[in-house]
Formats: sequence, C-alpha cells, structure tokens
Amino acid sequence: MSIEHPKKLTDVEIGNGDERKQQSGENLSPSSSVVEKDESGDEKEKLITPATARPSQTKPDQKKQDDAFAGAIIFACSLYCFCSVSMVIVNKSLASSYNHLIEGDLNLLLVVFQAFVAVIAVEICKKLKWVEYPGFDFKTARQWAPVNIMFCGMLFTGMASLQHNSVPMVTVFKNITNIVISIGDLFFFGSRVEILVIVAFGIMLGGAVSAAWNDVHVTSQGVFWMCMNCFCTAGYVLYMKFATKNVKLSKFGMVFYNNILCMIFLLPVTIINGEMVTFINTDKIHTMDYFLKNTFAGFVGFFLNFASLNCVSHTGPTTYAILGSLNKIPIAVLGYFIFDSTITPDTWFFIGVSMCGGFLYSYAKILAGRKASPSHKHRR
Repeated sequence: MSIEHPKKLTDVEIGNGDERKQQSGENLSPSSSVVEKDESGDEKEKLITPATARPSQTKPDQKKQDDAFAGAIIFACSLYCFCSVSMVIVNKSLASSYNHLIEGDLNLLLVVFQAFVAVIAVEICKKLKWVEYPGFDFKTARQWAPVNIMFCGMLFTGMASLQHNSVPMVTVFKNITNIVISIGDLFFFGSRVEILVIVAFGIMLGGAVSAAWNDVHVTSQGVFWMCMNCFCTAGYVLYMKFATKNVKLSKFGMVFYNNILCMIFLLPVTIINGEMVTFINTDKIHTMDYFLKNTFAGFVGFFLNFASLNCVSHTGPTTYAILGSLNKIPIAVLGYFIFDSTITPDTWFFIGVSMCGGFLYSYAKILAGRKASPSHKHRR
C-alpha cells in the first residue's frame, strides 16, 4: 500500500496566506511575518507588527465598545435619577398622609424599616438564585462600615442644618458640597476637572445664592451643622467610590451590607431619641395601609441602593453629586402636580439656572469622554 505524502507547504505559500489574511482584515500576531521577494528574486521576510498593521481594522470594534460604555453610563444615571425621585415622592406621600397623626417624627425609624425591607428583598433574590453574594462576614463589614458611618452622619447633620437654617441656605451649601466632592474626586481618584465643569458649578451655585437672597437666615450653630453636613456628605460619596472599587463584592452584596449595617447603627439611636416609643404609643398608624406603604418605600429603597452604587461605579462621585442636585427639579415639578406644592418665582428661577448648569455639565463630560476615547485619539 502506498502512502501519499501531503504536499509540503513552502515559505512562499505561508507568506501568501498571511498576505491574504492581512488583505481580508484578519488580525496578525506581533510575530506574524509575510514573505516578499526583492528585486533579485531572493525571498525575504517582512515582520508584521502592531505598528505596521492597519489601524482601521479596529474602528468598528472600538466604536461598539464606546457605544456600549456610553449606554451603560446613561442607563446608570437614568436609573439612579428615577429611583431617587421615586423615593422622595413615596416618602413625601407618607409624610403628608400620616405626619399629622404623629406627635414628633419618625424619620430615622422609617430609614431603619426601609433598610430592613431592602435586606429581606435582596435575601429573597439570593434564595431564588437571581443574585449571588457571600454571607455576612465581619471583615467585609468593617471595610464597608465607613460608608454607613458617613451616611448616618449625613442624616443627623442634615436634620440639624434644617433646624437652624432656612431651606434655601441649606440648598446653597448643598451646591458647595458638590464642589468639595469634585475636589476630593480630583485629589483621591485623579479625575480631571474641565473648565466647563467649573463654570457649571459656578452657574448652579449662583442660582442657589440668588434664590436664597431674600430668605437669608443663618446662625453660628447653623453654619457649623451645614459645614459638618458638607463634610459627611462628601465623605459618604467619596468613600462609596473607594469601596465599590476595592471591596470585593457584587453590587447586590454591597446592597446587603449597606442596609444591614444601616440597621445596626440606626436602630439603637431610634430607641435613645424616643422614636421607637413614639411609634409604639401612636395607635393610629398601626394599620395595614401604613405598613404596606412603608414596605413599598423599602422596595424602592432597595432599588435606589443598587442604582446609587451602580451610578458611582460607572461615573464617579462628582457626577453622582450633580445628579442628586438636579433631582430637585423633577421633585419640585412633581410635587406641584401631585401634592399641590407651591413653586415660588425664586424656585422657578433656581430650577431654570440649575437646568442650564446641568446641561453645561453634561456637555462638558461628553466632550471629555470624546477626548479620552481611544477611537477619538486615533482619528486625531
């Protein structure tokens, strides 16, 4: 039996195959080679390197990556805004329906209850195998604890600020907080601050100052609490960015730790400040309607937790803070239609200026994204 040997491939044939690959747009490795003939007819090998490969082959893939990244950012921001506005509207509905039945307030107790509902919700998702995250671990809890400590500080100082200052003045300091967060973003994470972003901050701060001009009411205690609120809010947002990058947890794992630690920190406070006693002694709110509305608010809080973490990880502390400020616009408009809230001319002016600042900030970030894009650099 004779065995027919396969035809041996020559270097020329291998080279021609590589040339066909190059012409058809297939990627060549850095060590790929093409055999060419010089004028004397001798064969010589030409090394194909990334520098000599045609860069136009990566354009479609790069464009797809850019589009996917931009889509993820838009989705993260939109989801956060929707959940944030929904949370405020739900809590405002609860307050308008039941606050007149309560002697005092239950602000912190409601936060604890909503955190409890969020923990139950994420645990149900885990049991159904929709999400995965490890069980409670004290080491991970210690890593995440500063986020909740800053969050609790933000709540306390925010309430104290409203007790000693007018709402417009608190709004002014909220815009100053955005600037502090931007500086922290630059210092800790190396984020660039474009000139247009600084202009946008100036416009939004100027609008807040103009709106508060006729309602300036501050005290030394008020300034102290507003400065503390600025520090706690900036610390909360900046450390959240650090935690989402360095704590090895899925987003739902972060939601779990965020809410369970919130319960651990705030539940003793509700007992000390008397909110728990107020709730127990107020029979008029021991109804299924009140329970169901708070449960629904807890589910909204669950989605808000996820949306906040997702937004910070996809964008950054500065964009997250700006979105939080701009959320006041749909809240004011929805409050006007749903709760018949009054919108003063100063508020309309503030809304208009804030929208201008928000649009300018968005435009600045779009320009910065284009400049940072690899495909843009190649086009240049």
